[in-house]
Amino acid sequence: MPENKFSSKTGHTGGVRVLSVANQKGGVGKTTTAINLGTALAAVGEKVLIIDLDPQGNASTGLGIDGSRRETTTYDVIMGDAALADAVQATKVPRLSVAPAGVNLAGAEIELIDEQDRHFCLSRAISRFIQISPDITYIMIDCPPSLSLLTINAMAASDAVIVPLQCEFFALEGLSQILRTIDKVRERINPGLELQGIVLTMYDRRNNLSQQVEDDVRSHMGAKVYQTAIPRNVRISEAPSHGKPALLYDLKCTGSQAYLRLASEVIQRERAA
Repeated sequence: MPENKFSSKTGHTGGVRVLSVANQKGGVGKTTTAINLGTALAAVGEKVLIIDLDPQGNASTGLGIDGSRRETTTYDVIMGDAALADAVQATKVPRLSVAPAGVNLAGAEIELIDEQDRHFCLSRAISRFIQISPDITYIMIDCPPSLSLLTINAMAASDAVIVPLQCEFFALEGLSQILRTIDKVRERINPGLELQGIVLTMYDRRNNLSQQVEDDVRSHMGAKVYQTAIPRNVRISEAPSHGKPALLYDLKCTGSQAYLRLASEVIQRERAA
């Protein structure tokens, strides 16, 4: 990653907070967290935009945006062919919108390889969007499960990163990788980037391993780990196939209630910051 020749921090104005949901490891509940945390924030009165920056487009699908409705996507935004506002679509959740992704997003990295400021494509698009959408309070970016130009674009545009961490054997190894990435982006591209917090996902209180992972992560990361852990929950797994966040599919299930508590923690940390 080259030294930053852009402005310090993100260059965004107003009361908007931009949060990347990122982990270089797949299958950790990253997209599920982006969808349901965004929904929970909207449920408590925030106005939220989710930017789907994963070529798989699972966040778009999970919010009910099927392929036929993705005429303008984050690929067009990253390539500079469309404004972010042109890609944004309403969802079934009041106060929650999404900028969907399509498979063509996978080619963006190669197409942008010779662009001088390729790390800041998304940051510029978000800055322009904020100027015409002052009522947005949170922008959440669902990153691909890899360290790619897309992930770097997301972190270059963000104020902070939320890291979902699956309660499994290699959790700490994966955590160290994403923390190194955040540090490198902070050093070279976005000096204002912070770690908002680490959320334990797929937590099973009946499993000794989940408790061991929780103890290890909390001992290493302390207060950076949210008090709320997201449990393994069938209703959370079922919801995307219905094109709904879990909170819309089954508000009373343990997973939905956990994401509401997590949203409260995120807001408290933002206010404290």
